[in-house]
Amino acid sequence: MVSLADHLFSKKATEQDTKVNAPKFMPPEELRVALPEPSIQLDQDSEWCLVEKPEGWQEIRFHDYGEIYDIPGLYEKLFYEILQCDSPAQVCQLLAEHLRGQDATPSSLRVLDLGAGNGIVGQELKHVGASTIVGVDIVEQARKAALRDRPGVYTDYLIEDMTDLPEPARRRLESFRFNCLTCVAALGFGDIPTEAFVRAYELVEPGGFVAFNIKRDFLDGGDLSGFAELMRAMIDENILEVSCTKAYPHRLATSGDPIEYVAIVGTKRAEVPAAMLSS
Repeated sequence: MVSLADHLFSKKATEQDTKVNAPKFMPPEELRVALPEPSIQLDQDSEWCLVEKPEGWQEIRFHDYGEIYDIPGLYEKLFYEILQCDSPAQVCQLLAEHLRGQDATPSSLRVLDLGAGNGIVGQELKHVGASTIVGVDIVEQARKAALRDRPGVYTDYLIEDMTDLPEPARRRLESFRFNCLTCVAALGFGDIPTEAFVRAYELVEPGGFVAFNIKRDFLDGGDLSGFAELMRAMIDENILEVSCTKAYPHRLATSGDPIEYVAIVGTKRAEVPAAMLSS
C-alpha cells in the first residue's frame, strides 16, 4: 500500500523548503528543567522532564498538558527554548504562503484553532494577519494559560469535547462562520480523535482553508489513531483538496534527534460522509 506521505507528495501538492524562524519567547529565568539522558530512547508520547518546584523536582510527562500549562513559561521553555519546536510558525507560514498564491486577504480569515493549547498557534495566526481566531481545547488549564500569557489573541476560547458538543456551544461556534481550520501538533496520538477533527471540519464553510500537521512516520503507516487513513479517503474523494505540503523538523526529541513532521494546507471541498468516519 502506498503511504499517505507518498500519496500527498504525488498529488499537486508542493513541498516547500523555506526556513521559518520559530517564535521568540522569554520564559522565566528561574525555571529549571532537566531532561532524561540522551541515550534513553523514548517514544514521543512517553517523553518526560523534571521541573524544579519549591518542594523539589517533579516528573511531568510531555502529554500531561494541564500540569505544564499550570506553570507559567514552562511550555515555552521546554518545547521552544530547549527542544526548538517550530510547528506553529511552519504551519502558519505555509498557510500564509498559500493565501498569497490565492490572492486571499489574511484579515478575512475566521479561524477555528482546534487544540489551541496556551495560544502559541493563535499568536502566529495573529502575526499572519487573521482577524478572528477562536480557540477550542478540552483541557481547562489551556484556556487559562492562553488568557494569562497571550491576552487579546483569541476572539473567543471554548473548553469543549468536540465529539460531544452541547448545542449552545455548537451555535456559538457556528455564529463565527469559520473559513479556516488549524490544528497543530495534536493529531495522531489520540489527543484529538478523528471524530473531533471531523466535527471541527464541519464548522468550516465550503471553500475554506485547512492547515494542520502530523508526524511523518504516521503518514508512512505508523498512525494507530486512524487519522492518516481518514485523510487518505478525504483526499481521494476530493473532500479535502491538498494545495501544499512541507516536511520539516517539528522539534528535537529528548535524545536530541529531530522529529520530522509534515505541514499540510488545503481547501475544504465537501463534508465528510458519516460512513467514512465509521469505516
